Amino acid sequence: MPILKKKAWHVYIVRCADGTLYCGATNDLKGRIKAHDAGQGAKYTRGRGPVELVFRRRMGSKSAALIEEARLKRLTRREKLALFSLARKRSRR
Repeated sequence: MPILKKKAWHVYIVRCADGTLYCGATNDLKGRIKAHDAGQGAKYTRGRGPVELVFRRRMGSKSAALIEEARLKRLTRREKLALFSLARKRSRR
């Protein structure tokens, strides 16, 4: 019997073509981005594509991802942009 590998949960933020930001959580990040681009993702991103993934964070569980998504949604735009900048700096190290 094959061993099923659990997909990791991620919280993510995309920048829509109109410059607005959308935050979500998923266990299939590539598929979710494709869905947003195809106009089949969240209602908010329909007609605002293509989207650009600007931030992602791997989470330990669905519950943790949903909690982090809610926290990120409460941030101001300025705080979210600062978060991207910090994440970029860390990834370049």
